[in-house]
Amino acid sequence: MIADDQGLVRVGLRKVLDIEPDMEVVGEAANGEQAVAAAERLRPDVMVMDIRMPSVDGIEATRRIVRSHPDVRVLMLTTFALDNYVYESLRAGASGFMVKDAPPEEIAAAVRIVANGEALLAPSVTRTVIEEFARHPIPPPDQTPFAVTLLTPRERDVLDLLIAGHSNPEICDRLVISDATAKTHVARILQKLNVRDRVQVVIYAYESGLVRPGPAGDREYPSS
Repeated sequence: MIADDQGLVRVGLRKVLDIEPDMEVVGEAANGEQAVAAAERLRPDVMVMDIRMPSVDGIEATRRIVRSHPDVRVLMLTTFALDNYVYESLRAGASGFMVKDAPPEEIAAAVRIVANGEALLAPSVTRTVIEEFARHPIPPPDQTPFAVTLLTPRERDVLDLLIAGHSNPEICDRLVISDATAKTHVARILQKLNVRDRVQVVIYAYESGLVRPGPAGDREYPSS
């Protein structure tokens, strides 16, 4: 489903996505309020959501949709590559972030990624989130969050790489493990931390004080 206040953008996105053999655009919305109502009615697999819309903006619409229907994945669209809304979009529950002028094949690929339950979080976006936490530091917890204590040592290694924004292939290279093993570790981490995807892993880690940004983007680990 497509939510954007500009009719021409909706038409363009529909043409881009409808020609894909594995996709069907089931509906459109011109503002966040309509998007929330349509998500309730149509239950799309993926909502392609503009950030800046009248009535209810895309961030608030995402928050409402994800809260009521956690199985609906949201791919945020914006005119700017790294604007001030990235952080709030991800906190609201978005699973990906794309710019509107991205090539059609990249937008289609992004829809597939979030539809498959994965997250579209480029390292540059990860850095933006980390920088936001650096501006508003959270005191470290008195002890390691209980959910984290359930992780095995290897899962903690994978968690550290997820927090740094590494992809599965990069995790495989760094830990010398197979792709299947990396996917298994990631799935178990998501389950144990009770988060939806790797985007939420990053947010969980910083909001819980498990890690905190240090100088020049380095990460610091509070003592447990």
